[in-house]
Amino acid sequence: MTSNNHKASQLARKTAELSFAAPQVVAHRVSRMATAGLNPSKADRKEFTMMGAEKIAAFYESWQAMGWQMLQAQQQMWMKMFMNPMMWWQPWNNKAFNSQMQRSMLDVMGKGLFPVHSRAVSNAKRLGRSTRR
Repeated sequence: MTSNNHKASQLARKTAELSFAAPQVVAHRVSRMATAGLNPSKADRKEFTMMGAEKIAAFYESWQAMGWQMLQAQQQMWMKMFMNPMMWWQPWNNKAFNSQMQRSMLDVMGKGLFPVHSRAVSNAKRLGRSTRR
């Protein structure tokens, strides 16, 4: 399996895991909000506060990670083009350039997905344990 195929399959797996975890977390929290009603317990208030804070944190972590990865990708591409001046004329016809571009985009997407994925999957596990008690 080539590096790009491996990265693409990892990204697809993480996306699938996120697509299963996120609805579980949303269902649990919405149910908890409905059950809490107008007088949520201390544990409910803590969960609801954490819910909002972690979304903001995950958003900023994703954007920062994607930005840094994009900067690194741009530097790598410029170095490749600097080392091979023929790539300036038709970079889209160069297989190495295209492979590097694909690898870079997969890296950027993977970096952006990581904070959201890790929080959603860990929340699904944590909230799933709390309902089984």
